[in-house]
Amino acid sequence: MAGRIDRHPILGKRKAKEEVEIIFNGKKIKAEKGEMIAAALQAKGIRIHRYTIKNKEPRGVFCGIGQCTDCAMEVNGQPNVRTCVTPVEAGMVINTQYGLNRDGDNID
Repeated sequence: MAGRIDRHPILGKRKAKEEVEIIFNGKKIKAEKGEMIAAALQAKGIRIHRYTIKNKEPRGVFCGIGQCTDCAMEVNGQPNVRTCVTPVEAGMVINTQYGLNRDGDNID
């Protein structure tokens, strides 16, 4: 289910943040400034960040701490950006990554 947790039993009520516009695969979407890209996409129901080159398998958030490459996407023309540790900024252009990085190396 897409969305955000508005009330947490320990953290309390979620504070509103500044909303900005980003572009995901050519479509404008709203995100909260400063939240991680992966969280913004998750809130919109977007789970697939990249596809492996060998088997064309979808990948999304796995570790959530920037140690793996499963959440890697192309951000502002730069491939292999780990979206679980990269904050949203207004106007970001984010695209699904298809297997290869800029140097043509497999990131599987």
